[in-house]
Amino acid sequence: MSLTILVFAKQVPDTANITGQAMKEDGTVNRAALPAIFNPEDLNGLEMALELRDRFGGKVVVCTMGPPAAANILRQALYMGADEAILLTDRRFAGADTLATSYALACAARKVGSFDLIICGRQAIDGDTAQVGPQLAEKLGLPQVTYAESVPWVKDGVIRVRSLIDGGHEVVEAKLPLLLTVVSSANTPRPVGAKRLMQYKKAVTRTELAARYGNRVYEDANQLAAEEEVLRGKGLWIHEWSADDLDAGAEHFGLAGSPTKVKQIENVVLTSGGYKEVAATDEGINALVHELIADHILS
Repeated sequence: MSLTILVFAKQVPDTANITGQAMKEDGTVNRAALPAIFNPEDLNGLEMALELRDRFGGKVVVCTMGPPAAANILRQALYMGADEAILLTDRRFAGADTLATSYALACAARKVGSFDLIICGRQAIDGDTAQVGPQLAEKLGLPQVTYAESVPWVKDGVIRVRSLIDGGHEVVEAKLPLLLTVVSSANTPRPVGAKRLMQYKKAVTRTELAARYGNRVYEDANQLAAEEEVLRGKGLWIHEWSADDLDAGAEHFGLAGSPTKVKQIENVVLTSGGYKEVAATDEGINALVHELIADHILS
């Protein structure tokens, strides 16, 4: 069978390099102050989608919501093997919490139309909520399987999924269409393909195309259409959708649709305290154990 797989990915700030300038006064992330990367578990989700496409045929469409620069992870997805890419970008999307984000992504999924699977990473490293995937499934009325590690088979509109649970694994079957969230232990994402990098490094969004021509391309609608047609023909067009393209209530996007607010963020630095040397003898270890029991650290 042939599968149409929609992968939702996120460009995130590299939390390994977080600084005191990581947040703005309004409680939103100051993304300009941090390096931007492809969310790690979304890479695992993309790899699972590519593996399924390679096994069963079909296509993989990758979508992200973010500023124009988020097109960089879409190009990375194309380098790895994705067939199509979609960028949701609009100032009205800015400041979205998980509720507003899942609303926008659900609108995008409906605009894409027919699909068999939606795959997301388990969670993003900038929020660690693991909420967007399940919220997206709820808004689309789809069954969901979370913490997916592998897909043994898909046939006759039914998928079997092996998922990670506390203390082990479980295997479930469900009818398509379905949403999966994928954990980091699922696979090792493939490297960027050199040939695909050379092919897709020129893939652009409408905004990037305009910037390339100093916005002069918009002076002539026919010229713009001609440029798009050439790029589409070469598979080098990254679809760019705004809030207007999603044909939905703008009050549900961005800060306007986000009931969650960040009040404060602290930069916590862990430092070592005092230490005590223990003699490597039976007497020294016994004394340490009795001290820990006395302090109610051991019982």
